[in-house]
Amino acid sequence: MKLPEIKEVDKYTGLYVVDFGDHCGVGFTAEEVAELLENKQFAEVQIYKIHRANPDGTMELKGVNKDTFQLEAGMVFYAADETTAKNDHQRLLAWADEQLPPARCKVHLANTGESFVTALIYPAEYDDAFSRWLLDGSYQTAGQVEGGTGAVQRYYDVAEEILERKNLWPDSAIEHLQGQALVNATKRVIVR
Repeated sequence: MKLPEIKEVDKYTGLYVVDFGDHCGVGFTAEEVAELLENKQFAEVQIYKIHRANPDGTMELKGVNKDTFQLEAGMVFYAADETTAKNDHQRLLAWADEQLPPARCKVHLANTGESFVTALIYPAEYDDAFSRWLLDGSYQTAGQVEGGTGAVQRYYDVAEEILERKNLWPDSAIEHLQGQALVNATKRVIVR
């Protein structure tokens, strides 16, 4: 795979490179990659996340499994009682008000029948970004924490009652391409 020469390479960290076989496209968002993967025309593409951009114009890429774009991951924070869970939930929402999350996500306060939980659920491709986001906010709870795609599925299996739910959205400076505009962008080596 031959990458094009890119100016201001630092703006590309966190975006994606899609290898179409005969050429690659640099600068796709996660949402755009997910939409491309729904199109059978792009079933054989390879996906790489731009992990780090260096001052010399080179980039460190990390291969991404295509299934990741179809999965939900998250973190489930268990609490000993409803009051503690409500406090955990409110602290998470307060952090989201102070610093918007890195991608769209759901925050639930739920009763599992055995305990109360705060669940943070997001697209799996943002797992690292959400970990950093929570660390940046020094978010901690007193109870057990589970993370990953399995934790989200277990939460869905046991959540008896969702007491509160909120969808959160990032403040994205990047306008996402959709539909035919996205398909047209696959012909370019530099998408944005």
